[in-house]
Amino acid sequence: MNKIVTVSDTVRVPPSRFDEPLDEVVLDILRKSYEGLTDKDLGVILAITEVKEIGVGRIIMGDGASYHDVVFDALVYKPELNEVVLGEVVEIVEFGGFVRLGPIDGLVHVSQVMDDFVGYDKKKGVLYGKESKRALREGDRVRARIVTVSMRRGARAGKIGLTMRQPGLGKLEWIEEERKGASD
Repeated sequence: MNKIVTVSDTVRVPPSRFDEPLDEVVLDILRKSYEGLTDKDLGVILAITEVKEIGVGRIIMGDGASYHDVVFDALVYKPELNEVVLGEVVEIVEFGGFVRLGPIDGLVHVSQVMDDFVGYDKKKGVLYGKESKRALREGDRVRARIVTVSMRRGARAGKIGLTMRQPGLGKLEWIEEERKGASD
């Protein structure tokens, strides 16, 4: 789920940037420091949208930089347990498919792709149902439910586990087939 959150932090402004407008310097430093990072509580920080407050600078002995307490807004993506998401399959491997959910990828394990025995064709890069003959490949658009979330702090986002084995979930073409079959 995307949302705007308000964050407080202290920004170090180096002396080499004292001649620039403070609001521009602080925004630049925040963007370089935060954008693309993952925080366990916030999620993936996509963008710093606005600097709301910049406090009076403090200089610490032994360091010529000024330190400013700041309050800013950030656009974040935080995957929520049981959230239904749309995504695109970006990679098929023997143990499942990776689905791009915007700024982060989730894994649909082979046991969660469909209610069928799932095989893997390495040459074609496809997961397929033995009885249903359905195939999942790179580029397919899918609807899935988030079943596990393990976020870590740092540049690498956490792990997201997905399922497509529930009514209304799966490859979009499969969902449409089921909808047409139910209406006939």
